[in-house]
Amino acid sequence: MDDPILIVGAGPTGLVLALWLARSGVPFRIIEKNDGPGQASRAMAVQARTLEFYQQLGIADQAIASGIEIHGGHLRQGSRVIADFPFNNIGQVFSPYPFILSFPQDDHEHLLVKCLEAAGVHVEWSTQLVQFKEEGQSVKAVLRKGEKDETAEFAYVCGCDGAHSTVRQGLGLNFPGGTYEQLFYVADVQATGLALTPEVNACISSESFILAFPVRSSGSFRLIGIVPQELASQKGLTFEEIRPYVKKQIDVDVHQVNWFSTYHVHHRVADHFRQGRVFIAGDAGHVHSPAGGQGMNTGIGDAVNLAWKLATVIRGRTNPAVLDTYESERIAYARTLVASTDRLFQVAVSHGLGARIVRGTFLRYIAPLVLHLKAARKAQFRLVSQTRIHYRDSSVLSSGAAGKIHGGDRLPWIESQNNFQSLSSLDWQIHVYGKFTPEMHALSTRWNIPIQSYYFDKDAQAADFARDAAYLLRPDGHIALAQTDQNAQQMEQFLAKWIVPAS
Repeated sequence: MDDPILIVGAGPTGLVLALWLARSGVPFRIIEKNDGPGQASRAMAVQARTLEFYQQLGIADQAIASGIEIHGGHLRQGSRVIADFPFNNIGQVFSPYPFILSFPQDDHEHLLVKCLEAAGVHVEWSTQLVQFKEEGQSVKAVLRKGEKDETAEFAYVCGCDGAHSTVRQGLGLNFPGGTYEQLFYVADVQATGLALTPEVNACISSESFILAFPVRSSGSFRLIGIVPQELASQKGLTFEEIRPYVKKQIDVDVHQVNWFSTYHVHHRVADHFRQGRVFIAGDAGHVHSPAGGQGMNTGIGDAVNLAWKLATVIRGRTNPAVLDTYESERIAYARTLVASTDRLFQVAVSHGLGARIVRGTFLRYIAPLVLHLKAARKAQFRLVSQTRIHYRDSSVLSSGAAGKIHGGDRLPWIESQNNFQSLSSLDWQIHVYGKFTPEMHALSTRWNIPIQSYYFDKDAQAADFARDAAYLLRPDGHIALAQTDQNAQQMEQFLAKWIVPAS
């Protein structure tokens, strides 16, 4: 087979999966049933962890230049600020990207397509997967473009084709969960008002909530809220019916509506993310409330996790058993995310007396106190930015501990030493914070795994590294093995299980 991998779907998840494979030198095909990139802004927030992945791919600067940096936010009750939550002076110790990037999904997809084309790969637009079947060591698929059908054979198929995934349905996977009864609205508007600033503005009232943040250009904002109960059943709803409620809740004046839509929010996670040689990722595997700006970023995290494993397996660098860890690592996070956003959503939108009391107490007393604490703001940034995602429970691919860092953790960032720079290799490597031993250097040469030495200084200590400890890094920047004593024999045993020595 000429192309060992088929990617179905060219949204952000499929495009990032494709970019990683292209940069790894792995051939593939990517198809999309639509005739081009998305035309709606849809997902907006690009989190720090996604930008770190983009740094590995060499496209972070392009993405940032195309969006708007949001360095903090405000919790509001009407036009009154209840609490502030700045990111930049908190997140800068955790990530080179201590902000949320506001980047409309249509612009985002156009950028990813452009980067993919620069790598010599073109999306096959207006092409859909009709059917597929795994047979032995391959998957046979029927692809349709216009009136013409094509039968092709692939080693692996990756379904990145959204919540109504053809791939997931073809596998017969369940997609348990539910749909919230509330009707959401989303609007991109030109507006002015005290509650509109170049940050995230979460406006919570006893009845509902509205999120407002800048998009595209000066004076343009995205509003996300819940349609009032008395309007939810109205046919042909427009922003004009919503306008007085927006004015009452956040005291803004909308001068122009560029886009308006209503929709119901689902909360679902598929039973499995893999069946044999077929995988699903992104919205094909999980959907949930958009309020936290996590959905698209979680899909991109799926893509990176799957991409490096497929790439190293196809290139003969890694034991194919590594593919078994994709589902266990990503489905665990998806379930936790959906469960937590579901609980928060229910409290935020419930009309019950108990929930209204909780919201009132939170706004008046808890939020101002908690968000004033530095530790709370750090925890908030790490949660929203997805920089705290780890795979410690992936015991077969995450082992050991050194300092406060465990196998499975994301590599902590040290600004002064730029220890993320080497991750652009998209390959296995060893980091030592201090001096590496001759035995470790010999192991590095023998297995053709680069070894990087960094100073063990106050910055390394503050990042929780241990002096002279060795950290074996996976291609996605997570730690596979952490050692306090640079035990070359133990690391060799770990490598022998997962890695094929590169020529």
